[in-house]
Amino acid sequence: MNVLDLLERKDIYYIPKGQDFLVSCINPEHPDRNPSMRVDQITGVFQCFSCEYKGNLFTHFGEKANQLQLKRELLKKRISEKRAESIGLSFPKNAVPYIGNWRDIKPETYKRFEAFNSVEKDHIGRVVFPVRDMSGRIVAFNGRHTSQGTPKYLITPAGARMPLYPVVNPIQGSIILVEGIYDMINLHDKGLTNAVCCFGTKNINTDKLSMLKIQGIESVDIFFDGDDAGQAAAEKVKEMCEEVELLTRSIHLKNTDPGALTENQVTKLRDKLYA
Repeated sequence: MNVLDLLERKDIYYIPKGQDFLVSCINPEHPDRNPSMRVDQITGVFQCFSCEYKGNLFTHFGEKANQLQLKRELLKKRISEKRAESIGLSFPKNAVPYIGNWRDIKPETYKRFEAFNSVEKDHIGRVVFPVRDMSGRIVAFNGRHTSQGTPKYLITPAGARMPLYPVVNPIQGSIILVEGIYDMINLHDKGLTNAVCCFGTKNINTDKLSMLKIQGIESVDIFFDGDDAGQAAAEKVKEMCEEVELLTRSIHLKNTDPGALTENQVTKLRDKLYA
């Protein structure tokens, strides 16, 4: 018996998420209305990130795992991880180039960022982008659901080390740092081709910012969401930039974000920043 067999036997609804399954907490003392427990797809190790309940699914239900199958799956996982570290990830065999203009992004921009669709379980219903590091290796895939599916964004494989993406040519020595991949793509699409995304503010650190210095970048224009949370995060990033001697400017457009700007708004912003 493997983890999937056990979940289905116990009639537990699950959502594949990277190398885990997302399920409602199985702690009887935690009435979990929204799935908040991750279960490793191979080992069955689980943890609820709401109530901190953790353990092993097989032990919890008094079941025995198929040890031979478990060892095989772990070996396959380690081989795959080592391969990805050395040569990078590969496009899924069933990947098809995305040719639409969702969110008013031009098809040629989607092509430039290698967007695709796939029937892989983590990619269904999403526009997916390969994320490349400085050497050009694919280190992760970032998929954005095009309807109301959850999670809205899904990065695979789980735990991937996300770079600041993409490597760009600065304008007047500066880049624009944004949070999400669609924030970055929208700016590129409309003419600001020095935009770089960080995949969430928790993914930024001084080591990554130092790499910008190595690329010849002198300053960072921080353009996060215009709400209080976005501006608070911008202040933290500004402090980190100062630690590595990068100049900074904060871009604050009230009640909007980089992914929602029109072409006219982006043109005005470019003229204001780099006149």
